Amino acid sequence: MQDVSPLSHTEPPLDCALCPRLVELRRQCQVKHPDWWNAPVPAFGDAGAWLGIVGLAPGMQGANRTGRPFTGDYAGDLLFATLEKFGLSRGNYDARIDDGLTLDGVIIINSVKCLPPQNKPTPQEINTCRRFLGAQLEALPQLKVFIALGRIAHDSFLRHLGLRPAQFAFGHGARHDLGEGRVLIDSYHCSRYNTNTGRLTAEMFEAVFAQALAERSS
Repeated sequence: MQDVSPLSHTEPPLDCALCPRLVELRRQCQVKHPDWWNAPVPAFGDAGAWLGIVGLAPGMQGANRTGRPFTGDYAGDLLFATLEKFGLSRGNYDARIDDGLTLDGVIIINSVKCLPPQNKPTPQEINTCRRFLGAQLEALPQLKVFIALGRIAHDSFLRHLGLRPAQFAFGHGARHDLGEGRVLIDSYHCSRYNTNTGRLTAEMFEAVFAQALAERSS
């Protein structure tokens, strides 16, 4: 299968065995859907990125199936449409790992690399996988603006930096000065649940990316 990661040396092995619960779910998926990716999902984007998008974890029908973050489910439809609107992608998103889509100035890294049951990783799983999140963020020192998609991504990213999440209250559109010219912007996750319930609209999501672009040029 194709590896889309620009940071291959920082990725976990495809048979990563660090989280027993996630390994068991992976094995079940491999039996039920042998043609799916069913492995830790690599980062995707530009190795020279200035903007880092920190996600939650692969979705069952999305990244766990296709092998690329946010590819193949509704969350990806909204995310990639927004990136296109702001000139942060090249090519056409067609919900396939081989659709030729590339990102320009952006990289997507999930807090948890493997599919969790009910899309809910445990605190231990989040902590265990932070070694990969951290290694990838450290390999991209040019990143200056970060968007956290949801509270879990917000908290894990801050803990990687050695900061206490309680000192940086999560809220949609909230801006957090991290020092050294780095900024974190929060967004509700672009999940179908959040958009269906009206917690997140396309306009609200786009506002976060407009804010990120403004931070870059400031």
